[in-house]
Formats: sequence, structure tokens, C-alpha cells
Amino acid sequence: MADIEIHAGEAHAGDALSKGVSVMVAVIGIVLALVTIGSHRAHTASVIHRTEANDQWAFYEAKKIREHMVDIAASLATTVTVTDAQKARALAESFAQERDRYDREAKDIEREAQSRETESEREERRALRLDVGDGFLELGLVLSSLYFLSKRRFFPVMGATAALVGTVVSAASWLV
Repeated sequence: MADIEIHAGEAHAGDALSKGVSVMVAVIGIVLALVTIGSHRAHTASVIHRTEANDQWAFYEAKKIREHMVDIAASLATTVTVTDAQKARALAESFAQERDRYDREAKDIEREAQSRETESEREERRALRLDVGDGFLELGLVLSSLYFLSKRRFFPVMGATAALVGTVVSAASWLV
């Protein structure tokens, strides 16, 4: 019986470019994982800030409703006929003080709600940049991997370029 030797993979064992592309694909994969995690966290932070803003706006509306109700009560206390005018005036003043307190509290709550909205919008912009960077990194990973099927040198070059763009866009999201 004849000895048959099958030499699989030896043609690529000494190929320095294949080794380099393999390392590049691994590095792109690691950077992609980090950017993806950052993107998910930015989206989550944006949703949390938006929810907090919505809660503050609901609280603001409740304060404004209370302010309006107390204002109505103060108006009624001064316009209806009462047996004790002094007591009605004192009650109207008390209602007016409550109305002013609700107004001050509502203004503070409004500032807090706007602050949360601003933070949510900032996180949304950051998440968008991370998503774009994520897309370019994925493109770089796929293009670089195509080298192993085609042995065309332009695939790792294009992959490295896309990955570099993705990395820069992603890094810029942390600076804003």
C-alpha cells in the first residue's frame, strides 16, 4: 500500500501576512467588543436619564396643579360671602403662601427635569457615535477576514482603514 501524505495548512504556515492579518482581526474583535459594551451602556444611561426627566416633569405637573388649586381656593376665600372676614383673609393669605411655595418648588423641579433631559441628549449623541464606530469596526473585521478566502491584500488594508475610522469615531464619543 502506498503511503499518502496530506500536507494541510503548510502553505500558510510561513505566510507572515496571514499571521499579521490574524492578529489584526483579533485586535479589531477586542476593540469591537469594548465599543459594543460602551454603546450599550450609553444607550442604557440615556434611557435612565430620560426616565428621570419624565419623572421630574410629572412631579412638576403635580406641583403646578396644586399651585393652581390653591390659587383657586385663595380666590374663592376672598370672593365668597363669609361670616368671619378676618378668618377668610387669613385663609386667603395662607393659600397665597402655599401657591408661592408650589411655584418655587415647581421652578426647582423644572430645572432638574431640563438638566436630566440635557444629560439624556448628551448620552444619546455619545451612543450614536459609538454605534457608528461599532459599524465601522464590524466592517473592518469582515473585510479583514475576507483576506483568508481571497488572499487579496486590499481586504486587510480596507479592513484596517475601516477599523481605524471606527476606533477614532468611538474614541471621539468619550471626549464629548
